[in-house]
Amino acid sequence: MLLCAFIAFALMFAEHRLPRFAEFRAELSTLVTPVQWLVSLPSDALSWGALMITDQRELVEENRRLREQLLTLSYRVKRMASLTAENTRLRELLSAAQRRQVPYIGAELLSLDSDPFTYQMVIDRGRSSGVRVGLPVMDASGLIGQVVSVSAYTSRVLMAVDASHAVPVQSTRNGLRFIVQGTGSYDTLDVLNVPDTADIQAGDLLVTSGLGGRFPEGFPVARVSEVVHDPGEPFAQVSAEPIAQPESSRYFLILFPPPRATRISSDAVGVAVEAATGQPQPGQGAAKEQP
Repeated sequence: MLLCAFIAFALMFAEHRLPRFAEFRAELSTLVTPVQWLVSLPSDALSWGALMITDQRELVEENRRLREQLLTLSYRVKRMASLTAENTRLRELLSAAQRRQVPYIGAELLSLDSDPFTYQMVIDRGRSSGVRVGLPVMDASGLIGQVVSVSAYTSRVLMAVDASHAVPVQSTRNGLRFIVQGTGSYDTLDVLNVPDTADIQAGDLLVTSGLGGRFPEGFPVARVSEVVHDPGEPFAQVSAEPIAQPESSRYFLILFPPPRATRISSDAVGVAVEAATGQPQPGQGAAKEQP
């Protein structure tokens, strides 16, 4: 050990004092490199093997999760097909109109608004794709919001969690209709003006009601999380959790709802008012006298 220490000190002294010794050191390093590689080979092999085993384990686990997800989705698709067929038969039995399919296009998130007081995002679809102001936007879980401004190739979406956004909804359990408004928080929505006697409870799923013609009917919006009854108050305090996940979603669907039903003409309104009041409306008599 002393001899090795003496040789090491001698080599360091020679490298420091002799300029040409640096070239000798470089040549010596070249000769020693294969030895260093052979010495490190077992350690590198063990590290590579451990990495391969870890990656293989992760791949096996991911494959298992994907298989379970595939089975779950397959079951849901088959169940949905059965429910759709049953719904079709019931509608035919009741002579009810079939619910129309809502066309859509895909979109990808470009950016989130940095303003902490507004909840908006920018997506990569614009006027060139047929997008217009007011179209609803969804992710894989539920309603995200609606388009509020459109440029040639991008659109700005106001999220449903924004405090200025409201959606007409109805409960899937009993069909009661409410208004859901954002609170400025990703995890909470307010259900407005719920009578204290209304049949609403935690766990109720709220979907779009279709009223107003802005949002098509039947798309998930929120799930009731808390109902507080305050004695003496006419309205209950109801909170809900959004179904959509705007914080983690990257891909969205822009829905194109069918046009609203033809509005009642002013003449028809006048005739209805005249029939209800028994008094002729201005302009109606002249219209009737014309051939």
